[in-house]
Amino acid sequence: MPVAPLAAFVVGVCVLQWQAALPAWPVFLAGAAVAVALIFASVRKEVSGRGATALACIAALLVGFSYAGGRAQWRMADALPFTDEGRDVAVTGVIASLPVWLERGVRFEFDVERHESGVAVPDRILLGWHAVGQPVRPDERRKFVVRLRRPHGAMNPGGFDFEAWMLERNLRASGFVRTATGSEPHRLQSMVWTPRTVIERVRAWLRDRLMTHVRDDRYGGVLVALVLGDQRAITDADWTLFNRTGIAHLVSISGLHITMIAALVGAVWRRTPRLLRRAPAQTAAIVAAVIAAGLYALLAGWGIPAQRTVLMLGAVAAAWLWRSRVTPVGALALAASAVCVADPWAVTAAGFWLSFGAVAAIVWVVQGRPPQPAHAVSMGALRTAARVQIAVTLALVPATVLLFQQISLVAPLANAMAIPIVSWVVTPLALLGASAAALPDALTALAAPILGMANSVFAVVAAILSAMSASEWAAVAVPAPPFPLVALAVAGVAWLLAPPGWPARGLGIVAVLPLFVWPAERPEAGALWVTALDVGQGSAVVLETRDQAWLHDAGPRYSQDSDAGERVVLPFLRSRGIEVLDGVVVSHLDQDHSGGAASVLRGIPVRRLLTSVPAGHSALGGAGAQPCVAGQQFGEGELRLRVLHPTVEDYARHLSTNAMSCVVEARGGAVSVLLTGDVPAREEAGLIKREPCLRATWTMVPHHGSVSSSSAGFLDTAKPAVAAAQAGYRNRFGHPDPAVVARYAARGVDLVRTDHAGAAQWRFAADGGVQSRAWRAIAVRYGHNRPGAGHSARPLESEEEVAGEGESREPLFGMP
Repeated sequence: MPVAPLAAFVVGVCVLQWQAALPAWPVFLAGAAVAVALIFASVRKEVSGRGATALACIAALLVGFSYAGGRAQWRMADALPFTDEGRDVAVTGVIASLPVWLERGVRFEFDVERHESGVAVPDRILLGWHAVGQPVRPDERRKFVVRLRRPHGAMNPGGFDFEAWMLERNLRASGFVRTATGSEPHRLQSMVWTPRTVIERVRAWLRDRLMTHVRDDRYGGVLVALVLGDQRAITDADWTLFNRTGIAHLVSISGLHITMIAALVGAVWRRTPRLLRRAPAQTAAIVAAVIAAGLYALLAGWGIPAQRTVLMLGAVAAAWLWRSRVTPVGALALAASAVCVADPWAVTAAGFWLSFGAVAAIVWVVQGRPPQPAHAVSMGALRTAARVQIAVTLALVPATVLLFQQISLVAPLANAMAIPIVSWVVTPLALLGASAAALPDALTALAAPILGMANSVFAVVAAILSAMSASEWAAVAVPAPPFPLVALAVAGVAWLLAPPGWPARGLGIVAVLPLFVWPAERPEAGALWVTALDVGQGSAVVLETRDQAWLHDAGPRYSQDSDAGERVVLPFLRSRGIEVLDGVVVSHLDQDHSGGAASVLRGIPVRRLLTSVPAGHSALGGAGAQPCVAGQQFGEGELRLRVLHPTVEDYARHLSTNAMSCVVEARGGAVSVLLTGDVPAREEAGLIKREPCLRATWTMVPHHGSVSSSSAGFLDTAKPAVAAAQAGYRNRFGHPDPAVVARYAARGVDLVRTDHAGAAQWRFAADGGVQSRAWRAIAVRYGHNRPGAGHSARPLESEEEVAGEGESREPLFGMP
């Protein structure tokens, strides 16, 4: 099996996916032509030995690059133009995925078959619908009036790349179903019969049957995920626990579960005389195992770990049937190449690297080791299991640091406890319970006790995991390292885990250590860094000096179990190596500012909490807080904060939540930063009356750019040089309002919008210089949306879009 060319093909695919701009068709055609020439030279044996291998690798790399590029050109051509965003358009098509029920609606993928002329609607879109109480099933043909936008998600350091996920799923627009009079949805056909639609309908039917039994179970969402790969019912709090203890891979359809199914089927075949009479044990068991694993993987949604496992089993089965020899390394390389052929965008998913990296570590650590003698099978198996667990944990350290900026120190112990219980007790019980739930109604009573037992067993596992994760050192934040350090660490891990006979294996640790001691980039003495995070329609600003870090607001709540604190703020802080916040200011109670506060306060130590939110409110997660009152001063060293609003009298006047926004001035050296919340124009007037000498180098645009704020008097007094408007892309409020934008422009203020720039950072130096950075420009990939001044400003959302999340980035367009 030519492993090197297969690996080169995957590398070529990776190189294409990391391009900031997609090369033109001639580049891919030229690459393909060169690859053909190299292959022709190799076939004619004009070069032999290592030269031939090198030519084959170069040709494979060019083939991978050109193949992925051609697929990307085709997919990117199916785009929604900026000018067609926010229009009402009638579409007819088929619901093409398992519907995901959310807090106030349902989300599903939709294959567009027809649409009205004059609008360029992509072939596959992601739709949200406020369809509470209405049956929504995959494979129905429906007619909708929809309002669409281009794929767009929050862009932040350490955050999830929603736009890459949309591209990988071939979802070239997102939007919602209009339900106003005259545009009611219509079901045209209850079932569209294709192999894919039948699978999705079976998955939806089985999920509904399962949910009737596990809806009230604490870990019912985990059981559904183990059976169907649908993880939507798992809360963010549970994901935090699973990630903190390093067992997240166990609560999804992993290769381990697919292999388990295959092993069980093979074992049953070998022990069934009637089956043995039909086919030889080894051959039949392998074929039956591959078929069973494939069916389970399809039922579970055909994710990357499932693809990898089924393809590896298929490669081994084919080698056995044709009496050829396929090494584990060859099977792994073949599976990776096959995944990239089927889905060139798979390499952009963390699961691709974690899945293949784990298996590669297992193959690497067990090769070259002699089999255990018969009398030592039990002890040998125990040693092998421990060695494999340590190997997988170490092997995934570089990828985990790069992808998540966090290492779980309790992961080896947690996995040693959880893997056998989840894999050989909880998962079989969940599958058995699902099978019982699929029986006729008269027999489904068998499902409840089985699933209840699975839930109880997993509850015990979760309790043990909670105890393990309670300590602050259970998981350690590691600043995002440069890529060369990650590559060095991968080489070090490979050296450290090398088979017996490898020279000086202990030296591998020397290459791994820089990953953990590499210092996080910090402001120099006297400098102040201000980062306006991209949280959608909400606010979250991080202030950093050499010795302090403060957070003003924590972004919105996206859904009942999801918020910007968990999904944006904490990943950013981890990527920066910030382990403690000196202070958090929650400006006021509106959920687009306070929605993520509880998650932040739960996820990182905070020395001081200031807010106008009433004491004991659930938005603060029960944390003790100090009311912010004009005149207060905080901070030590290079960062000093002063509260400007509200006053003591304001607390007694029962003002609106916006009017009670904590307005804070932060000073670092000669730089003044004004953090305003949603303070309205009337309160702006009172503020500048009390502070007539107020000046600001940088200001947050009050109330996301609403016409009710950013008054001329406020701007003329503060005289900011730079302003940041944190608003959701095409939000239904039209923030920032064009009149407000013009007001800032008339005064020469450099206004940056996070919906266009992503997370924006200003680095104010001690000598007065400033450097600005926009994450959407730094981390740009060819598939990212590139909004700007030239696109239509028509808002996407409307007042009737009740399936959304108010002022937040609603989950119909959020993280999957």
